[in-house]
Amino acid sequence: MESDELERYARHIVLREIGGTGQQKLRKARVLVIGAGGLGSPVLMYLAAAGVGTLGVVDDDTVSLSNLQRQVLHSTKSIGMPKVDSATEAVTRINPHVTIEPHPVRLTAENASDIISKYDLVLDGSDNFDTRYLVNEVCINLRKPLISAAMSQWEGQISLFDPSNGGPCYACVFPNRPADGLAPSCAEAGVMGALAGVMGSMMASEAIKYITGAGEGLRSQMLIFDALYGETRKFKTAVNTECSVCRGAG
Repeated sequence: MESDELERYARHIVLREIGGTGQQKLRKARVLVIGAGGLGSPVLMYLAAAGVGTLGVVDDDTVSLSNLQRQVLHSTKSIGMPKVDSATEAVTRINPHVTIEPHPVRLTAENASDIISKYDLVLDGSDNFDTRYLVNEVCINLRKPLISAAMSQWEGQISLFDPSNGGPCYACVFPNRPADGLAPSCAEAGVMGALAGVMGSMMASEAIKYITGAGEGLRSQMLIFDALYGETRKFKTAVNTECSVCRGAG
């Protein structure tokens, strides 16, 4: 690492769980962030600051005024810009040593495998179930670990789905899409802005731990955070041997 990188990452390097070896792992890592919105914003900011060498970002949307209450990667002057362009500017401003690869598209069955195959780790902060189930299936097929989080109103959840290393996949835990009206969007139900920062930061933290091997991750566990009452709950998740997607690969 260059001398300015040693100074930039000094607070990581002195952590015995990361050190110089872990920082080099971060530098060599290729991480894909799906969605540059409420969850993707803090993820991209903290992973850029942490020195993750290459960050891919997938989003086909543009910045709107209603995004700015929680999507802190963007600013008022970004309104109307493609989110991947705004994200590229922000990441470059935070850390010029990081390479960002924008993908200004919506993930589909036709392009998801080609995009995801280029990365070591996938972080899904998308806002719809079609994308979530698609990403899970592609990650299983490509043997890619997946950190997924979601939020609504005052509550968020996060887990690591890694069937290749003994854990369940997303479909093991959520085998069926919720019925219409049972899982309203943030636009319909609302969301407390700072919750996005909490959950996105948790995603970045889990990614850093996964890449460096520090601590214990959330494989086979799900963490629930209730911002309204300041409570966290964590429970175990299990491989579904009859899962139609991973077929009990764990």
